[in-house]
Amino acid sequence: MAIQSFVQRNLILVVHLAFWCAYFSFFFYQISFQDDDQSSYIRLLADALAHVSIIAAASYMNYFYFLPRFLNHRNITRYLLEFIIPFFLLHVFLIYVKRQIYIDSGDIRRIEVVYSSKFFIKSFISAIFIAIFVGMLKFLDDWRELEAKKKEVENEKLTAELRFLKAQINPHFLFNTLNNLYSLAFSNSPNTTEVIAKLSKMMRYMLYESNHAKIPLSKEIEYIENYISLEKLRLNHQIPIDFEIKGEINQVMIVPLVLITFLENAFKHGVNGNDPNSWVKVFLQVNGKTCTYMVENSSISKLNNFVGENSGIGLQNLKRRLELSYPGAYKLSVESKDNKYRIQLKIDL
Repeated sequence: MAIQSFVQRNLILVVHLAFWCAYFSFFFYQISFQDDDQSSYIRLLADALAHVSIIAAASYMNYFYFLPRFLNHRNITRYLLEFIIPFFLLHVFLIYVKRQIYIDSGDIRRIEVVYSSKFFIKSFISAIFIAIFVGMLKFLDDWRELEAKKKEVENEKLTAELRFLKAQINPHFLFNTLNNLYSLAFSNSPNTTEVIAKLSKMMRYMLYESNHAKIPLSKEIEYIENYISLEKLRLNHQIPIDFEIKGEINQVMIVPLVLITFLENAFKHGVNGNDPNSWVKVFLQVNGKTCTYMVENSSISKLNNFVGENSGIGLQNLKRRLELSYPGAYKLSVESKDNKYRIQLKIDL
């Protein structure tokens, strides 16, 4: 796990090291295969080390200096003129070192090879291709850095958008709850103080606990229960309201304030304190990491679309929050028939 984490953090470095290790092994095998003299392995090792070291120096001269300059001025002719001369000189130095290695060894056959024009040209072309490949790694590195910055900007944008949506939703809840409290105070209801206490708990949840990216599902359920209690008090317990919970709710986390909006709209569009046929049923089930949340209510409103354009800022914002917080991991369905509305939300937590 530690090795995998290191590779992920230093992918470009690992790619560079792996490439040069592979290239050194291949080159050493190639030159040793051409020489049957077992006693020459030290000389061959010196040849391989000199070859790889000098070509690596030329390649990284291009990688760290000439390529960044080219990316600034974008003049290919200027880049080639700047790069080819020092690269050529380094290659001349490489050939000189190789000749000295084999002159000291007295290997006439290898001396003839390293002094030939054909060897110089083949070696130079090979070095050019190596420098080009290492240069391509520069573009890969820049691309990864650009993608990382792009992802960071997108995450910051999504975070800002989520905060903005939540800032809109919280006053929306508060506005509706204060309307309820006003109705009770206006009628001199003895339940007014209890409603204020419930409202205080709800405000504490919205101001503090809901600021986290995710919270225990049990906290969200506690908030829903407070809301239901508040509605029962407002309606003087005249309307049947059922809330059923199944499954283990203490082991899962959820984005705060994604469940309450459906319940709020059920009371807004499906409950009339003067209608004895009004009712609300709420069902929540946790099965592993899947949360199923369903709200059913009687229909008294002409507003028949819970998730349409007329549903108000709460539901529109909620749909956007679900898209941002659970992309591809939620399913929302709405059913309307026989004077009954049912909305069901499944989230892969």
